[in-house]
Amino acid sequence: MKRQQALDKGLRWLALGLNETPLVCRPLERLKPHRQLHREDVTATGFEWQAVGDDPQFLLTRGLPLPGWQMLEVAIAHDQPSVAVKLYLNTGQGFNDAQSVYLSLKSGRICKRMFYVPKRLKALRLDPMEGRGRFTLTYLRIAWLSPRFARDRLAHRLVNMHYQWRNSAKNDVLPALKREARQAGCHWRALALGYYEATFERYTARHSYAEWLNKLRCLSSDQVKVSIDRLAHRPLISVVVPVYNPRIAWLRECLDSVLAQRYTHWQLCIADDASSDPEAHRVLADYARSDSRIRIAYRQKNGHICAASNSALELVEGEFIALLDHDDCLSPYALFHVAETLQRHPDAGLLYSDEDKLSESGKRFDPHFKPQWNPDLLLAQNYMAHLGVYRTEWVRAVGGFREGFEGSQDHDLALRVSGRLAAEQIVHIPRVLYHWRAGKGSTALDSSEKDYTAQAGLAAVRDYLASRVPAAEVSVGDYPNTYRVRWPLPERLPLVSLLIPTRDGVDILRPCVDAILEHTRYPRFEVLILDNQSRCNDTLDYMRDISNRDQRVRILRWDEPFNYSAINNFGALYARGDIIGLVNNDIEPINPDWLSEMVRQACRPEIGCVGAKLYYPNDTIQHAGVILGLGGVAGHSHKYFPRRHPGYFYRLHLAHNLSAVTGACLLMRKALFKEVGGLNEEHLAIAFNDVDLCLKVREAGYRNLWTPYAELYHHESVSRGEDDNPAKRARARAEQDYMRRTWRDVLDHDPAYNPNLTLAHEDFSLR
Repeated sequence: MKRQQALDKGLRWLALGLNETPLVCRPLERLKPHRQLHREDVTATGFEWQAVGDDPQFLLTRGLPLPGWQMLEVAIAHDQPSVAVKLYLNTGQGFNDAQSVYLSLKSGRICKRMFYVPKRLKALRLDPMEGRGRFTLTYLRIAWLSPRFARDRLAHRLVNMHYQWRNSAKNDVLPALKREARQAGCHWRALALGYYEATFERYTARHSYAEWLNKLRCLSSDQVKVSIDRLAHRPLISVVVPVYNPRIAWLRECLDSVLAQRYTHWQLCIADDASSDPEAHRVLADYARSDSRIRIAYRQKNGHICAASNSALELVEGEFIALLDHDDCLSPYALFHVAETLQRHPDAGLLYSDEDKLSESGKRFDPHFKPQWNPDLLLAQNYMAHLGVYRTEWVRAVGGFREGFEGSQDHDLALRVSGRLAAEQIVHIPRVLYHWRAGKGSTALDSSEKDYTAQAGLAAVRDYLASRVPAAEVSVGDYPNTYRVRWPLPERLPLVSLLIPTRDGVDILRPCVDAILEHTRYPRFEVLILDNQSRCNDTLDYMRDISNRDQRVRILRWDEPFNYSAINNFGALYARGDIIGLVNNDIEPINPDWLSEMVRQACRPEIGCVGAKLYYPNDTIQHAGVILGLGGVAGHSHKYFPRRHPGYFYRLHLAHNLSAVTGACLLMRKALFKEVGGLNEEHLAIAFNDVDLCLKVREAGYRNLWTPYAELYHHESVSRGEDDNPAKRARARAEQDYMRRTWRDVLDHDPAYNPNLTLAHEDFSLR
């Protein structure tokens, strides 16, 4: 009887894998809310559940899966920036992290991962979120997998996603795992699951930062001391702190964070801006008496933060100054890492670090992991912010802090100092060295709390551009404290040659060309349709008709095997424009100013390749720039994010520099295209030729740029098809190998990204 019951149970779970029947259907009959979950009125909120605490849980105790390989499939609609689910397995020792499955979700998609069910499973627990919020569990399925299928999927993922297995053949993975397991004295499955888990080990910045911090390795005091002793130069760093009526407990924490620095060659320069609270004076005086490195200026009249900062600046004796607000805190290692970085970059004039926020209760959250020097991003937002460290002579050379820019005085200072420095003198330290207090009324908690800061930032960007590009226009961006620069077009508008390779497929070519011709406001462009052996009569008729009807369209024949690079190089030879555009035949413009925006950027002498914001037809992001190293070579930023999503710290709505952009819609000056030798025909016939082009342009000394103000739809790979046969897969692997050989160091260290962020996924989650 028991054997028959087990067989029936196994067949029931097998059926889940065959007939797509979900484990949980509405109403949620078998999955029971356990804690911190309230049912919502869907008609009122649009969601079925509300998580009212930081640990919401569902339980499943009946109809559990049998031991063996299973596939978890989940989709959740939610009101949060990002969501990750966690599935816990209780085999008799309760629910614990050692027996759990973590899965970050992509908006609007069913996300999957395998896991292994051991014997004696007692219950399952599903944590649908890692914090408060509203959600609807739109799809949940746990499907049985045959061992053969599971092993194949495991090997496939390791070869494609794990750095250690990236160059392995799929059939070699399992034997290698078994050899390694024998040497380690463990079961191969445990070893394999560890590797497999590593491909999912990512944490959404807003939700699992605490877990990421727990795994972070810090240097010991002895290691720091040894490193400091080895420094050839130990500069004095003056920490500048303007103070005005602070919350006393937070002021003490701020000052204590300076006293706790592992690097002791510092000076603390405080200017009290006529605080009316006598307790603030007493605390400052006590600290000054306790340490001779602390100096205080007491202002007789309140002058606001710029005047107070300048008073503190007068006390500075250090070679460098570090800026600290009176309620924020420094990491104990902050000044050590500054000094250590200066050892490697002795000519640095401006340094900045990553940062996070500090809640009123002292909890760290919302880390900002920043790129290296990114001048266009600095015009769009003060991404540098904290911790900012400046060579003192440069701060004094620009006149210190300017009154009238209160609220964005740091942004104004960063713009003025960076404008006098070479790119290599601006150095990013990829560590969280500053904790920004997110108290009530603080811009750390809500950037819209202080509207005057946005206006001050707008004035700072305008002033910076006024002496450099007077015709540039600056306006506020889509989000608080963000800005848009509208660069001027030349008086004589350049002709733009849009190169569109195609073969047959009139059903996608026609809407692409017609939309460009009908919905592009920029007046001077030509369309070169590069016909690669079309045989379809409808396609040939359309090309003949459109070129006869519209003088802006020309047809060029390329009677050779498909080679994307060669076709576009051929088209560039016949392009009449000063600017060429690489455009896929499955592109459709959305906003009429798309080409004007891209031309504005491409005409800037310091800019190389310019990329656009591309959407799938379902209004999710297809392309928001290229991140090097993703998936081994390169991947698309923010892929599958909703169209209106702000992106990582508003990045989806800011023009900024990236190492590469997609050739699906790319503009650049024709002279520059020739200078770098065009696209690589020999080694990159199909893939990565756009990334290679961008890297050659960057190597030549130009900045590549992505703009969100040129929006188009992209029906990706419709015309060419996928890499779905052995020959195509071999070609794809050869192109990937070429990129790794040619650009290995560059691919592993993208300056437009942050080394603390994932290279396995396209969502800016933590590594």
